[in-house]
Amino acid sequence: MSELRVDQTVAAGLAPRRTAPLAWVCGQLSEPYVQLLASQVLTGAVALAANILMVRSLSPAHRGEVALLLQVVYLATQVLLLGTERSFVAGYHQVAPGPAVRAYARLLLVPSAVGLTGAVIFAVAVPHRHNPGPVIIAMLAWYTVIEAAALASRSVAIAVGRVRDFMVCRVIESVLLLVMLTGLYVAHTTHPEVWFLAYLFAGAVPTIAYLVIWLRLPPDPHAVPLRAGQNRLVRREGLALFPAAISNMAMLRVDRLVIPALASTAALGLYTSVATMTELLAWPIRAYADSRLGRWRASHHAGGLQAGPIVLAAAVYCLVVVPLAAGGLYLLIVPVFGHQYAPARVVVLPLVVAAGLYAVSRVSLGLLIAKGHGALVSAAEITGFVVSFAVYLLLIPRIGILGAAYGSLAGYGACLVFALIGSRMAKDRGHAQET
Repeated sequence: MSELRVDQTVAAGLAPRRTAPLAWVCGQLSEPYVQLLASQVLTGAVALAANILMVRSLSPAHRGEVALLLQVVYLATQVLLLGTERSFVAGYHQVAPGPAVRAYARLLLVPSAVGLTGAVIFAVAVPHRHNPGPVIIAMLAWYTVIEAAALASRSVAIAVGRVRDFMVCRVIESVLLLVMLTGLYVAHTTHPEVWFLAYLFAGAVPTIAYLVIWLRLPPDPHAVPLRAGQNRLVRREGLALFPAAISNMAMLRVDRLVIPALASTAALGLYTSVATMTELLAWPIRAYADSRLGRWRASHHAGGLQAGPIVLAAAVYCLVVVPLAAGGLYLLIVPVFGHQYAPARVVVLPLVVAAGLYAVSRVSLGLLIAKGHGALVSAAEITGFVVSFAVYLLLIPRIGILGAAYGSLAGYGACLVFALIGSRMAKDRGHAQET
């Protein structure tokens, strides 16, 4: 009898230990940043597959044209958002989905109307030699609105705690895009605008569907109610971050606009085949930083935010991943893309290192946002953009795509250095005020 009691006691003591790892794993999978990362990894995998399908179907020049159209959309999207992506997450923490969607819709209404009006004026007034045509302009305009809504839905999902819905939305988008691009590959389609249209359709269907679903959800009695004037505060902080958003997007995308002007669309095709993949290295860190904005701000207000260990962890991640990514990508370019993309190997190392610096800067700037230093964030992003753009203008005419890679490396590095200096200045200022 005593042996039975001992066995039962031992079993009771062991049971929690056996289930603890599983519970920990389940808890981590439910974390918003893990779900954001999962959606980004899936998007990155599809982007890689799309890149392969396009380089196998299109010439470098036509691949560059698709990249150029996408970059125009990504830059225009930031103009519509006016810096509200991160300020919305911080300002609308734990509100209900329906009110959050309506609040963000009000933020986007005027910029979207102005943008569509500008597109119509451009199509009518610009001379033919500089005008891509009404069809291309219409696709660019509507995809810009769709992409803005998609990024807004990401902020809404983080703020209201429905990141899983956003992840499912991105799964649907990725599947649709992959199916359509595979069909274009099988059909030997060589028209760049048709490939671009696939991106528009794949983004529009799930984004619109989930926004409608969130609007139709029943009221949540446990949600934080909206405050009067809350949108004004989000807009004000967003405008403070708008230079940062534009400079960040420009720093990430302007190389795709400068290369065709200073080199060729064929050079852009070579460059994009590598840059599209190196950008994925920063996604896990960026997802983590974005998902933690609300918590970091609350922790900062409580006086318990420790920035040093967070930045150090991001740096360790980059030191581990960068060498592996550089070696693997260098070896895989020709087997995966073909011999015509062999010249792109020259930009692998600088772009991979640049992606690592960019990743660490996302954490540093996220901490500054949590502390309310939007002006320092904008200054850091502007510094990075100015440095990168200057290097683009100086080196691309001389050494082509390698100059663009060096420009990205210099810009991301300058942004990180400014962010770290800004964090130190903000910390010293806080200590001075306390004393």
